[in-house]
Amino acid sequence: MRAKLAIALLIITFASPLAAQNLTGTLEQINKSGQIKIGYRVSQPPMSFLDKGGNPAGYSIDICKGIIAGVENKIGKIVKVKYVPVTAGERFKALSENKIDILCGSTTKTLSRSELVDFTQLTFVTGASLMTLRDNTTLDSKGFDGTKIGVVKATTTEVVLKKLIQDTSTNAEIVLFNSTKEGIEALRQNKIDAISSDQVVLIGIASEQQDPLNFVIKPQVFSFEPFALAVRRNDADFRLVADRVISELNRSKKILDIYDKWIGKYTQQRLPIYDAMVQLNATPE
Repeated sequence: MRAKLAIALLIITFASPLAAQNLTGTLEQINKSGQIKIGYRVSQPPMSFLDKGGNPAGYSIDICKGIIAGVENKIGKIVKVKYVPVTAGERFKALSENKIDILCGSTTKTLSRSELVDFTQLTFVTGASLMTLRDNTTLDSKGFDGTKIGVVKATTTEVVLKKLIQDTSTNAEIVLFNSTKEGIEALRQNKIDAISSDQVVLIGIASEQQDPLNFVIKPQVFSFEPFALAVRRNDADFRLVADRVISELNRSKKILDIYDKWIGKYTQQRLPIYDAMVQLNATPE
């Protein structure tokens, strides 16, 4: 009887430490602090933005809420959620400096960025496009020649737009902004002829304006932009938790509910490439 009691006490004593030892990296950090830090962009609708109540919302935020639940299931307890606003220029540094645990926004997955951070499975696909004021027909009559096009600096759109202008030998001026909000204000004041960003981001920006019909989004795209969530490098266990959630969303087609909630009401139909992404990301358990 004493032997059985001793064994039982040993199991009770070491159960929690052993469970904790199974957690690594970000998961271990979240378990110890009881908090997960979600990085997001405050003005990138419909992917991530502040709603009328001042709360983070959007397509990527909803996916990250599922990942938070996945983390809680993995570590076996409820955690506090801290939302941390980041800019385009500081978002990857925020990860490496442990200011955030995961970046939930409209981040394009690239190989060069993979030198700085790791990425989850794809969460969205889109392409860069242009948005103008309805009464500004400069691009329709002149093309890019002699125009001023705004873009947020430190984004992939900046890179592909510069390359497009260079490859086509177009006489256009690129105007850099710190945020999309600054670009929209410049567009309204006719300081620029168009603003460039991922088409889905432009849709979200227009939909948030008081006069959405005053904006025109060009149907053409001039890049391929695969979105994913960014996490710290070499943190396979935490990334696997996120990928499991994303895969389940795609397998169950619940990802389409999130799409319809934030994007479908502004578009007539999904791009075929998005539906292909859903199929390819439905990784079996």
